[in-house]
Formats: sequence, structure tokens, C-alpha cells
Amino acid sequence: MKPSAGLDALERRIVTLLQEDASISHAELAERVGSSSASCWRRIRTLEESGVLSSTVRLVNAERVGRGVNVICNVRVRSHAREVRGAFEDFIRSRPEVMECYSMSGEWDYLLRIVAADVADYENFLMRTLLDHPSVGGAASHFALSTTKYTTAVPV
Repeated sequence: MKPSAGLDALERRIVTLLQEDASISHAELAERVGSSSASCWRRIRTLEESGVLSSTVRLVNAERVGRGVNVICNVRVRSHAREVRGAFEDFIRSRPEVMECYSMSGEWDYLLRIVAADVADYENFLMRTLLDHPSVGGAASHFALSTTKYTTAVPV
């Protein structure tokens, strides 16, 4: 399989459509990309095996399930020792309210996107969970007022 940057035109069309609707049938997908169903199925399997395509999921509207507050949180760890960073990353992976976590360059060590029911819910997480973790040296929170753009689709 070619690296993802080397996808051919058919593979790009397949990936683009699957990012819009992963529940589309192979027959419908094949019709929309101008290929046979068997060819599409083989291409999808190859894209999965190469790691271009991963999990098939359903996206949940966070507001509709009571998690409408988005917080961007910068975190500084107490030490950059491997064990400290590993403990922090394991802790973050275990927290369902943390939707994304990035190791960062610059002033802050990590950037988190956290969903909460309301400000009090986030304050509880911040003060009684995040800041209590032994690896955390500090945090700065930024509340999203609205969402201008949110997508999970990667341009191909």
C-alpha cells in the first residue's frame, strides 16, 4: 500500500465519502465513486490494513447528551521525566471527559479538549481530579463560547 499522501484518485474519493458517511453500503459507495462493489471492498480492506482507515464510529452530539461545554486546557507537568509524562498520559487516557490530548512545544506541555455538563462540572474535574494528579504542575482553562467549525474529516 502506498503512503497516505500517495492515494490514487479512486482511493481519495472512497476515503472522502467514508468520512462523510461510514454506514454507506459498498454498493452505494461503488456507484458514487464509479467502481465495482468488489473493487471498493478490496480497496477499503487495503486502506484498513495500511492504517489509512481506522475505527468506524458514530459521532455523538455532546450537547444532546448533556456535555455542551467545551474547554481547552493547557497543562504543565511538574517534570519532563519519562515516568512523569507516562503517568500523566495514562491518567488522561483513563478520563472520559478528555476528548483530545496533544503533547505540545512551547510554554505548555499538553493541550486538552475537555467536555463538561457546565462550568461547575468542569471546575469539579479541574480542582478535584486534574490538579490533584501528582504529575500536574499547573493548568490554564479557556472556555469555548461557540463552535464555528468542527470536523473529523481529514482532507485527502
